[in-house]
Amino acid sequence: MDNNIVIVSLNMYQTLAVAVIALFVGKYVRKAIPILETFCIPIPVVGGVIFAILSCIFYSYKVAEVNFDSSLRELTMVVFFTSVGFNANIQTFKKGGKDLIKFVFLVIILILAQNFLALGIAKLMGLAPLFGLASGSIPMLGGHGTAGAFGPELEKIGLQGGSTICIAAATFGLVAGSLIGGPLGRFLINKYDLLKTAVPVEKSYYTGEESYENKILNMYEDAAFQLIIAMGFGTLFSFLFQKMGLTFPIYIGSMLAAAIIRNVSEYSKKFSIYMNEVNNIGDISLSLFLGVSMISLHLWLLASLAVPLIVLLTAQVLLMACFAFGSFFFLGKNYDAAVMSSGMCGFGLGATPNAMANMQAVCNKYVPSVKAFIVIPLVGSLFVDFLNSFGITMFMQFVK
Repeated sequence: MDNNIVIVSLNMYQTLAVAVIALFVGKYVRKAIPILETFCIPIPVVGGVIFAILSCIFYSYKVAEVNFDSSLRELTMVVFFTSVGFNANIQTFKKGGKDLIKFVFLVIILILAQNFLALGIAKLMGLAPLFGLASGSIPMLGGHGTAGAFGPELEKIGLQGGSTICIAAATFGLVAGSLIGGPLGRFLINKYDLLKTAVPVEKSYYTGEESYENKILNMYEDAAFQLIIAMGFGTLFSFLFQKMGLTFPIYIGSMLAAAIIRNVSEYSKKFSIYMNEVNNIGDISLSLFLGVSMISLHLWLLASLAVPLIVLLTAQVLLMACFAFGSFFFLGKNYDAAVMSSGMCGFGLGATPNAMANMQAVCNKYVPSVKAFIVIPLVGSLFVDFLNSFGITMFMQFVK
C-alpha cells in the first residue's frame, strides 16, 4: 500500500449512516433501472456495490482508503436471525423436516462438486492443486470466514499468498451469488407458475379496544422487546454450547431461544408473538447488515486476480447456477423450492445472510416462504461449517 494514501476511518455511527445512504441509493437506482427490480437484485447489493466501487476508485487513484467500522454487523445479524428463529414453530419443522435433510445432502454434494471442479480446471490449466483448492469450497461455500481460517493453512503447505487468494475469491463469490440468486428464483417461479403452490403465511393478530395507531405501536414495541429477550436468553445457550465444546455461529443461541418463545406462546396461549412486526424488524436488520457488509468490500482485491483465478471463479459461478437449478427439482419443484434455490446461490457462493437477502428479494416480489427461511439458516448454522471444514481438510490431505 502506498504510504502517501490518506486513510479515512469511519466510526460506528458514520458507517451506519453511509450504509443507510447506500440503501436509499440502492432503492432509487433499482427503481430507476427496472431490470434490477424485475430480476430481484437485492437493494443492499445494488447500493452497497455502488459505494464499494467508489471506494475502490478512491483507493486505485490513491485518493484515500476508506475503512468502515464493523461493530454493528454482528448486532444486526443477530437481530435478523433471531427474527428467523421466531418462525420456527413445531408445525413448520414437521413440514420442513424432509427438506432439511435434503438440503444437508445438497450441501455435501456441493462441497465435493466445488472442490473437484476447482482441482480439475487447475490441472487442465497446469496450475498447482492448492491454487485450485483456494477457489473451491473454501471461499465459495465457506465465504470470508472460512477463507480467513484456511488461507493461512494453505500457505503453510506451500501456496504463496493463499490468504489473499482466498479472500479475493470470497469477495468475488459474495457479489456473484447476490446477483444470480434473484433472477434464478424469478425464472423458476414464472416458468413453472409456482405461485399456486405457495403456502399461505399466518398474519399477526391483536385483540383489544385501542386505536389502530396504538395497536401498531404496541405491536412493534412488543415485537422489539421479544427480540431483545430472545437475544439475551440466546447468550445463555451460546455459553452452554461453548462449555460443551461445541462451536456454533453467535446467532444460533438466539435463534433457539426465539423458537422456544414462539412455541411456548402457541401452546400456552398466554401471550402473542406479532410475526409481521418481528419479521419487519428482522428485514430492516438484514438490510443494515448487508449494507455495512457491501460498502466494506475491498473490491481492489479482485483487480489483482490473475486470469487463471478468474477462469476458476467463473466456472464456480456457472456450477452454482446449474446446481441451484437442479436443486429446485430435488427439493420438490414448488414455490418453496424455487425460493430455496435462489437462496442456494447466495449460500453456495458467499454466506447465509446473502442467501437470505436473495430469498427476501424474491419473496418481496411475490409471497413469503416460511420453509425456505427456516431450512437455509438452520443448515447454514448447524451443518455447513462442520461439513465444509471436514471436506476441505480431506482435500488438503489429498493434494498436498
